[in-house]
Amino acid sequence: MFNNNKDKKDKTNKKPMSSNNSDKNLPSVNMISEGTTLEGVLKTESDIRVAGTVDGEANAKGKVIVSSTGEIKGNIKAADADVAGKVDGEIKVTNKLILRESALVEGDIYTKTLLVEEGAQINGGFNMTEDKSNSGSKKKKTNGLSGSFNKKTDKKDTGKKKTKETDNK
Repeated sequence: MFNNNKDKKDKTNKKPMSSNNSDKNLPSVNMISEGTTLEGVLKTESDIRVAGTVDGEANAKGKVIVSSTGEIKGNIKAADADVAGKVDGEIKVTNKLILRESALVEGDIYTKTLLVEEGAQINGGFNMTEDKSNSGSKKKKTNGLSGSFNKKTDKKDTGKKKTKETDNK
């Protein structure tokens, strides 16, 4: 009853869905969802999206995305990164790093291109590559910077106007 050879042949001739050639060309994203904690080294050939917590390193040949609820307690190494959450460690990005307004980075940054939105907080140094095409690549280095990128408030502008009016009298 359970030993039917015909059924075995049918099962062995079926190809798994993952062997489909069209799937190999699709980009994949490894996700750590909100409420999930991963301990150790996360390494991938594609992209990583973190909405939960990674207690360790995140290494990607593609892009590392840390959402506003995401946290990485370790170093990031990737081609590109987009951070809206918290990173407590070094960020090494070969191309472009984007720090969103809710980002908090506690560590040094190494990147070619840096985009920082107002409100992002960085406590660490910067090492930015100017030109990789030269044999001795030129770098701009700024050590020990700490601060926030904040918007100017109306109070400051109003205060300046009052000071100017007072000076003119």
